Amino acid sequence: MGSPLVICEKIDESIVKLTLNRPEASNALSTELVMELTDTLDQIKKLDSVRCIILTGAGKKVFCAGADLKERLSMSETEVPFAVAKIGCLTSKIAGMPMPVVASLNGVAYGGGLEIALACDIRLASHSTQIGLTETGLGIIPGAGGTQRLPRLIGEGNTKNMILRAKRITAKEAYRIGLFQEIYSAEELEEMTYKVSREISHNAPIAVTQAKMAISEGMQVSIKEALEIETACYKATIPTSDRVEGLLAFQEKRPPIYKGK
Repeated sequence: MGSPLVICEKIDESIVKLTLNRPEASNALSTELVMELTDTLDQIKKLDSVRCIILTGAGKKVFCAGADLKERLSMSETEVPFAVAKIGCLTSKIAGMPMPVVASLNGVAYGGGLEIALACDIRLASHSTQIGLTETGLGIIPGAGGTQRLPRLIGEGNTKNMILRAKRITAKEAYRIGLFQEIYSAEELEEMTYKVSREISHNAPIAVTQAKMAISEGMQVSIKEALEIETACYKATIPTSDRVEGLLAFQEKRPPIYKGK
């Protein structure tokens, strides 16, 4: 039996790291890898102990080069839309995870690889990372959420500038336009990704989940509806023992111990 296409590691009790493991194929999204990552996320979603997920790629040069074009060439015109839809379902699953997902981009991310990163909640990258939604250069368009998630992050003009030109941009440019939250040296990236993930996992998990939900769902509706979503998410934190623990810890000048209850 070969190596797993997705390596799942526990960094500590509350953080799981998922590594796309096809370095010989630039971690491209084969049908098998997409299915394995989807199944892995389904299993993690059931674990109350997991408070943060890290998603990265094997090796030091590539996060994910996108769809497996060699595999795509062997598909018929009727098979291709199904393959694209599976990647789209994967990106939606990533975006819909109750716990935050941090993308640690250790190298290039093109096409579907960038669409996976766009579905994550926070994107950290090495200085050497290059990204792009270059599908128009191949006669197609981004089909796994890229045309919709990217403008919500960086605006319509910046999105059109990238997609219509099939433009590749540097980590520095991605940081400037707000697509990357932080950029680091290649040597620092892993350590800083763990640091950011631990900062998330140390906070009250129910509150983190509700905050993520309020932000994500609120972005899709009017400000009036968004404020109603925020109110509902806030109310969900009121009966939790974690809320009481947060107040007691503040009063007693000690770090809170949150149990997700």
